[in-house]
Amino acid sequence: MTSTDLAGPGDPTGTPAGAPADAPRSAQPDRDAAPQYVLPLVVRIERDAPPARTDALETAARAVLVLLADERATGDGEWAAAVRDWQDARIRKVVRRARGAEWRRAEALPGITVRGTDAEVRVFPPVPLDGWPKDLARLQVSGTHLDAPRAPEAPGPGGVVLWLNPELDMSAGKAMAQAGHGAQLAWWELTPAQRAAWREAGFPLSVRSAAPHRWERLAHSGLPTVRDAGFTEIAPGSCTVVADHPALRERLGASAGGF
Repeated sequence: MTSTDLAGPGDPTGTPAGAPADAPRSAQPDRDAAPQYVLPLVVRIERDAPPARTDALETAARAVLVLLADERATGDGEWAAAVRDWQDARIRKVVRRARGAEWRRAEALPGITVRGTDAEVRVFPPVPLDGWPKDLARLQVSGTHLDAPRAPEAPGPGGVVLWLNPELDMSAGKAMAQAGHGAQLAWWELTPAQRAAWREAGFPLSVRSAAPHRWERLAHSGLPTVRDAGFTEIAPGSCTVVADHPALRERLGASAGGF
């Protein structure tokens, strides 16, 4: 798997319009100068039963949302300070893989396991960039390939879709982290009532690769867009994901239509 973080226009350095207080604080003048944290995600990949790629991407994105909405990550919760510090610096996510005893040790650490159709992803509170728990630090970051045994169905009308850039060839881990970024940007842009509705529905979402002609319109639509810092796999500033949430589309009006 791989690490990834937000950079450039897709990485808000202040509070996005309409976003509540858990978005990055505008008082931070230089996000590179702040202490750097990372959000660890671990995907379970058993040798005989790996998850399908799309299921893993969607489960990772949902795991990020579940952590952001957890009471331990907000207010005076036990993870809240770490989450705030993480969001005040670069928004880094690292996806690692585990199986068997590795997975059981990961599940014993504080975090949240989110399950998809077959995929299981455990998300942990942010940790310092050089301060990983040893049972997570020893997990493999690279070398994982997840297949898509069949083409995913078209997302339903009016649903939340995280659109992937069809021109980028990303590993499963990179794409999982990017999908998590897209979900996080959408979360920041929603009102508290819209967040609550999404959470109560179980954070339904789809991750799909956009058709090239659709991608061009999405990338210029005004919807939340992820731009990667370029530390791994792809060039700095690459636009990787556009987060298409019905509430955000409605806010943009006609300018976000026609996809």
